[in-house]
Amino acid sequence: MIQSMTGFGQSESRTEAKCITAEIKTVNHRYNEIQIKMPRSYGALEERLRQHLAASLIRGKVDVYIKVDRGEGYDTEMRVDKGLARMYYQAIRDLSDDLGIAFNYGVAELIGLPGVMHIEETANDMEESWKQLIVPVDAALAQVITMRRAEGGRLAADMAKRLDDLEARRKSLLRYASGIVENYRQRLSARITELLGQQPVDENRIVQEVAMFADRAGVDEELVRLDSHFQQFRALLDAEEPAGRKLDFLCQEIHREINTVGAKANDLSMTKIVVEIKSELEKLREQAQNIQ
Repeated sequence: MIQSMTGFGQSESRTEAKCITAEIKTVNHRYNEIQIKMPRSYGALEERLRQHLAASLIRGKVDVYIKVDRGEGYDTEMRVDKGLARMYYQAIRDLSDDLGIAFNYGVAELIGLPGVMHIEETANDMEESWKQLIVPVDAALAQVITMRRAEGGRLAADMAKRLDDLEARRKSLLRYASGIVENYRQRLSARITELLGQQPVDENRIVQEVAMFADRAGVDEELVRLDSHFQQFRALLDAEEPAGRKLDFLCQEIHREINTVGAKANDLSMTKIVVEIKSELEKLREQAQNIQ
């Protein structure tokens, strides 16, 4: 079943040492873009996580948020950058002297300055961290895929109905096209008779003119290709693999063929149907652009 590009999933995994929460949001995008926000201590796993997600989320903008809450068994260390603290202290003291302001800066203020004191996680076993991380990630990913498939099913049903409408209009064009040459011959003969009155009419010249018109106005090939495009489109709606780009391409090809029909058609009824097809095709293309 095809998938849309819109989905959301959230899950968490708890141990004595930590609680890992994974949140995944996906929206429409022309390509595949995965943005990951996670603690620095897990940074070494970012590319591995990106590749893991890309295997399932082929297309769309994907935002991933990984949150790690420490438990009682979580091993951390308090780090103080003494060198940086000394630099801050000296700079503030110098500024105090230069401005003639009493120097009353203490340790409490000093440790609040950026970078002086921070909590640092002890080195993680990356493989063990991956095993812990992937549990909530895969659970959230499963929710995303379920949502994308459900939405994809609704989009596919809507597009199938629109495709039925387009196919019905193509058949109407086919019926009009089958009589367009004869209608032209009759109109041409009537016009010539009106102009010439009782004078003899050169039937061979009429036949030649009608033949040239048939060559210019013939849309049989375009209508056959339209039917082929419709059948391919319908097959892709039932496909398991990602079909969004192919569907978008087929919409472009359908538009190209119907444009040609509109340019060739010398018939008001056919022109009206072409306009209706273009309008419905635009809606179909908008839906196709939501598909992975």
